[in-house]
Amino acid sequence: MSAFVVIDHIDQVFPLANGGAYIALKNISLEIKKGEFVTLLGHSGCGKSTLLNIIAGLARPTAGGILLEGRQVTEPGPDRMVVFQNYSLLPWLTVRQNIALAVDEVMSHLPASERSEIVEHHIDMVKLRPAAEKRPGQLSGGMKQRVSIARALSIKPKVLLLDEPFGALDALTRSGLQDQLMQIAQQNQLTCIMVTHDVDEALLLSDRIVMLTNGPESYIGQIIDVPFARPRERLKVVNHPNYYALRSEISYFLNQQKKAKQRKTQVVAIARNGLEKVNLELGFMPLTDCASLVVAHEMGMFKKYGLEEVTLSREPSWKAISEGVVSKRLDAAQMVAGMPLGLTVGMGGRAPIPVVTSLVLSRNGNAITFSKRLFEAGVRNLADFKAMLTAEAGAQPRTLASVHPASMHNLIMRYWLASGGIDPDHDVNLTVIPPPQMVATLKAGNIDGFCVGEPWNAHAVSEGLGFVIANDLELWAGHPEKVLGMREDWANQYPETHLALVKALMEAAEYCDDRRNRGEIAELLAKPNYVGAKLDYIRAGFLDPYDRGDGRPPETLLRFNQFHIDMTNCPNRGEALWILTQLARWGIAPFPKNWVDVLDRVRRMDVYGAAARALEMPDTAPNRGSFALFDGTVFNPDDPLGYLDSLAIKQEIQIQEIDLDGAVSKTAVAA
Repeated sequence: MSAFVVIDHIDQVFPLANGGAYIALKNISLEIKKGEFVTLLGHSGCGKSTLLNIIAGLARPTAGGILLEGRQVTEPGPDRMVVFQNYSLLPWLTVRQNIALAVDEVMSHLPASERSEIVEHHIDMVKLRPAAEKRPGQLSGGMKQRVSIARALSIKPKVLLLDEPFGALDALTRSGLQDQLMQIAQQNQLTCIMVTHDVDEALLLSDRIVMLTNGPESYIGQIIDVPFARPRERLKVVNHPNYYALRSEISYFLNQQKKAKQRKTQVVAIARNGLEKVNLELGFMPLTDCASLVVAHEMGMFKKYGLEEVTLSREPSWKAISEGVVSKRLDAAQMVAGMPLGLTVGMGGRAPIPVVTSLVLSRNGNAITFSKRLFEAGVRNLADFKAMLTAEAGAQPRTLASVHPASMHNLIMRYWLASGGIDPDHDVNLTVIPPPQMVATLKAGNIDGFCVGEPWNAHAVSEGLGFVIANDLELWAGHPEKVLGMREDWANQYPETHLALVKALMEAAEYCDDRRNRGEIAELLAKPNYVGAKLDYIRAGFLDPYDRGDGRPPETLLRFNQFHIDMTNCPNRGEALWILTQLARWGIAPFPKNWVDVLDRVRRMDVYGAAARALEMPDTAPNRGSFALFDGTVFNPDDPLGYLDSLAIKQEIQIQEIDLDGAVSKTAVAA
């Protein structure tokens, strides 16, 4: 479905009395479908109402514009009606007269009898028949707001704009009006854009929640898709397995914005010890393999190498990690292995943004977990799953989840499926879900399985919801899993800080691979500000035997989580080249014709080598050579295109010359 409302690169700048300027909104872009309910959420001062006024035509943006059904919005109009928090009713007119005022103005071409029918219909719609002859002073707050909604809807607007419509009401009245608005919007297929501070209200009413960062220069920090089916009932929404995970994700974003605002008011640490910058914001995901970051923070490694003020920012999704680094909200972050490469070559059709990695933070640590329902249906391995899909041909495809398109979870699960003759883009549905939401989504029956890092597989097994059908050690033992990623311009601006960060994390990684420390580390990871999962889930595979949930005895997996041994931390370019082939294989990103240049730019062996030498560790890369995954198919890094051509299941391979300064020119398409 094409976009109904387009918010196209909006900037809003207000002049200040001292001759300066306040940038309220910066580069806001959003497309809204017809009939969609979108909520703008953020702290006070983030520009939510300013953006709503621009959409309404009550304010003109400094740059960019609004399109409604392909036409530019330049002024207020009856196709966009606003419901304000303060009702905005004329006090000397009755309920009927307030509604009629709008109808008579906009629909003057209709006969009086027809206009009267419209007024009466909307009085009944909001259940105000007994109060039709009352004036606003005789009405409760909730009744006044119902009049405002009826007046807005009576002229059949294309878009209903709601600015904190229930903010001034008591909880009981607000609840009733939310239910009424939800019912009206559903019945009339209204396109609604609402501003609110209420997280629960946003989850109840919205199809998407657009969260804005703090001002000045507020931008879209994250968009949450709300998966609850319509029509909605309040109790069913609250009891949905994903409800509290989504609520937690939104609350976390808002708390992070609050902390960021507080940090801006603090005195910034002064760079010293030869470092250009000593106050860093590092993003991470709540996974067992964030251990190096946690250890460096808790055990003082960051401070040992001169990084005085390091904040670990627990992010809600890998998408938020990517956006945080790209927007410069984060200095650097734990990233899925393919993310720096994907961002650099222009993943998903986006403009290339050079991102570098000089350190592999972890290897292995993932598993493919299937629902216990499939186990009970006889699925024990990939061949069984293939047979099930064949038997179910023509039925609704099975749905599997990974955590990010450029993650090893996605790439290895796709490789695994294809090795069994299953086309991951045609024979199953693949979706992306943040790691902390995997178990709840599996429990709800919305997916049939997932590939994710720990402790979320162990959680599903412990709850009796799933079984591990394959793990990393069986698919590609020793593959790169998480890396340290940062913008290239950041790394160039702060070279000594970059080196200090890598040294601190390499020392922490060595600490993590001493199994005598694993019990202590697991307890740190279990804290709410890090992974926040049960200690038993974190210890599974990390220290304790690993239970697959398939009836077999738990097994000890010594290298299931690998942080340092066997040159874990080296950003091997051969492995990175394999990742590039897989991103191209599945249409996630083009394959760079100048792949040697791309790898040299992304994998910073110079920084890794300098850090390793400073720590008296080996500083050379492993010997370049061919390797194979579990199926025996050999990857020759000297012939990546030949390797791609040999793969039976793949999409059309796009080959592009990547301008590493941002421009992309398409040069070839291979079959």
